[in-house]
Amino acid sequence: MINVAVVGAGGYTGLELVKMLLNHPGFRLNYLATRSGDRLVEELHPALLDLITFPVEEARPEEVAKRCELAFLALPHKESMGFAKELLERGVKVVDLSADYRLERETYEAAYCPHEDPEHLGEAVYGLIEYYRDEIRSTRLVAGPGCYPTATLLGILPFIPYIDPDAPIFIDAKSGLSGAGKKLAETSHFVTINENIFAYNPLKHRHAPEIAEKIAKIKGVRTQVNFVPHLIPATRGELVSVYATLKKTVDPHKVLEEAYGTERFIRLRTKPVDIKSVSGTHFCDIFAARNSKALFVSSAIDNLLRGAASQALAAANLMTGQDEGTGLPVIAYVP
Repeated sequence: MINVAVVGAGGYTGLELVKMLLNHPGFRLNYLATRSGDRLVEELHPALLDLITFPVEEARPEEVAKRCELAFLALPHKESMGFAKELLERGVKVVDLSADYRLERETYEAAYCPHEDPEHLGEAVYGLIEYYRDEIRSTRLVAGPGCYPTATLLGILPFIPYIDPDAPIFIDAKSGLSGAGKKLAETSHFVTINENIFAYNPLKHRHAPEIAEKIAKIKGVRTQVNFVPHLIPATRGELVSVYATLKKTVDPHKVLEEAYGTERFIRLRTKPVDIKSVSGTHFCDIFAARNSKALFVSSAIDNLLRGAASQALAAANLMTGQDEGTGLPVIAYVP
């Protein structure tokens, strides 16, 4: 058994990690932490009552290093990089779920803040499993992708060789409210989101440069990415619709089959996808269609799982020589 830590156990993503680790055959949950600590995890998350009794401590990298070989960091950006740096220097493998190691330094600092750990930034592997599987196996630092980039990239990357690079890509993304985290804001109040839907940070959201950078790194093509996220009155789930212009007509389903026909956690749909069918799972469902050279690609994921926690667990499995799918949830919350 490999001892692991969850630092940032108080949030929705931290809870999802704990839930999956409870019955994981290869990992032993040996350290839980938040900024303040001093609680039991079942007090922090009442849904875990009678399932686990475990102390939640104040986050200290030296304690993680004493007890664990690998740590999941579910911390805010900027805070995470300082913690990760100390863990890496103490020989602990890290799966970071923040934005701190996802981007090239120039891109990160333009979208977030000055980077405090450039030494380790260069060795981080982007945790988009289907495209970085081999690199993840041999790294000690994985940067978990954002939820919107995960759904977008998995949907659009197979089509990049066939898309007109001079025509902009438009991304219409919709996410359940859990993607906003636990911190209260005007937009997350019940009276604001109930029976409502609205865009936020249109064309200026920080995930847009992440999507554009990864398209360029993975496919070698620079494109104009226009990204508009929306909040919807749902707890979890994410639906991304991508609109692009093809250079020539192709069979969209054939393109997806060639890219993902052997991928067990990507399901190719012949009808438009929905969020309910992936809620509570690690699956990404993808559908594509075209009208002449107009391309439509739609993908659906659980924003807390495939968009964060289960993708992090899959990376940790690979980093420790285990089967990628060990402990990943596959049964949807239906109805």
